[in-house]
Amino acid sequence: MSWTEELARELGAPVQTDGDVLASFARDQAPLAPAGAPRALVRARSVDDVTATLRFANARRIPVVTRGAGTGLAGGANAVDGCVVLLVSGLDRILAVDAATRTAVVEPGVLNGVLAREAAARGLYYAPDPASRDISTIGGNIATNAGGSCCLKYGVTGDHVAALKLALADGTILRTGGLTKKNVAGLDLTRLVVGSEGTLGVIVEATVRLLPAPRPPSTLLAFFDTLDDAARAIVAMDALADLSLLEVMDQVTVRAVDEMTRMDLDTSAAALLLVQSDARDAPASIARCEELCRAHAARSVLCTDDPEEGRLLLGARRMALPALERKGTTLLDDVAVPRPALPEMLARIRRAGERHRLVIGTFGHAGDGNLHPTIVFDRTDAASTSAAFAAFDEIVRDAMSLGGTISGEHGVGALKRDYLGAMVGEPERALMARVKAAFDPHGILNPGKAI
Repeated sequence: MSWTEELARELGAPVQTDGDVLASFARDQAPLAPAGAPRALVRARSVDDVTATLRFANARRIPVVTRGAGTGLAGGANAVDGCVVLLVSGLDRILAVDAATRTAVVEPGVLNGVLAREAAARGLYYAPDPASRDISTIGGNIATNAGGSCCLKYGVTGDHVAALKLALADGTILRTGGLTKKNVAGLDLTRLVVGSEGTLGVIVEATVRLLPAPRPPSTLLAFFDTLDDAARAIVAMDALADLSLLEVMDQVTVRAVDEMTRMDLDTSAAALLLVQSDARDAPASIARCEELCRAHAARSVLCTDDPEEGRLLLGARRMALPALERKGTTLLDDVAVPRPALPEMLARIRRAGERHRLVIGTFGHAGDGNLHPTIVFDRTDAASTSAAFAAFDEIVRDAMSLGGTISGEHGVGALKRDYLGAMVGEPERALMARVKAAFDPHGILNPGKAI
């Protein structure tokens, strides 16, 4: 009997071994990150399925790669050779919503957008809002510590995680955190697990914090003749206005979005800024932003207090990546720099595109310095592919040289693991490896990722 048959008998359910099916679960949304060939796929139907799979794999030293919706952008859920892909997207129940503690208890397969809508129906607000919120899972968001446009005011996913239920590599169930606002008993294991990309354990339940519903936002849309003017306006607005969102799109991205959506955007401008405030004095904050944009040579500015109009304008930003993907193969970067370094970072991205003769569309969460330079190239052309990776490398290293980070929200995964030592330091990386060994002594959980 093969080990896949033994595992099926252990679970009392089929284990998928068909090659075509396995291939469809071998990668996330980072097509150029390395991936191996899985040996089996387990569709978990319960926490018991998760723990049984882990116990089985740990005893036989079989690698396990946990997967949710597969929307990751760094290869964090990519298979490794001979592994079990453990699919937890079927654990998708909202177990409780408690208005008194303003928390929700969810299984890892719950979609971000589903939870947000459930919270809204109760007059509450789940803040984390990755662009993939309608298709990405809470478990995956926690595993990568996902961000989004909300981060300027509300922080990343980890800022909204109160407690976790985690299955360790040997199947042991671990509980971290709690409902209290303050808790300094022992080490903060919750914060350690958030962003660990499936290398420390498998999240089987999460308690997340909800907020009172904010007021409807006021919105500003501004176009600029140069990226430098737009970058300086970003720094000025962040310093002087109470904002909940501050996004940027360069001309390449604006043109791609307009071609796709027919929104009649100003495609002759060098940059678009999209700004929102949900503060009590939101109209006044947006009026102040209008003054600052005009003072920094904005060619046109549109302001609205209409929530629906604001939602439609924000839709342009959410279409940035899909619009660029229509232009060719894309190599999506995710770097963040201190806000004062934004003008220089944008200039370096532009020069990288010119130097390598590549189209690079840049968009991102300008208010927290997180940019997504997206390199468009011809994957069938070896020279074009080589140039794309060279530009990618330059951009990542430029971000570090400006005091920034190799990843603001997508994670390290397999795509950026080679940069981690330069980013955090080799002694620090070695300590991370020792922490992983404490959770996963045999190294079966998502090997070759994140650390």
